[in-house]
Amino acid sequence: MESKDIDVKPSKTPDRDHIITDFVLARRKANRLTQRELATLAGVGMRFISELEGGKTTLRLDTVNAVLRPFGKRLGVVDLPRQDQSENEKEK
Repeated sequence: MESKDIDVKPSKTPDRDHIITDFVLARRKANRLTQRELATLAGVGMRFISELEGGKTTLRLDTVNAVLRPFGKRLGVVDLPRQDQSENEKEK
């Protein structure tokens, strides 16, 4: 499934991390899918798509991966910046 990047309005609560929420919403809209169509593609309920796009903070990892799969993505482990790197960036 090919998609293009589109602009997404900033999340309602900027203090929370909405990377996954914004990604799924942007890709779904770029591919002109309804929540119901994405739910069917991913094999999950439409309620789950709604909750994910709504910013629910407690979601099952396997189910999030099922939603990301049609877009060729999955969640993974990412290194955090080392403590000394973060301090050096603040000084700049």
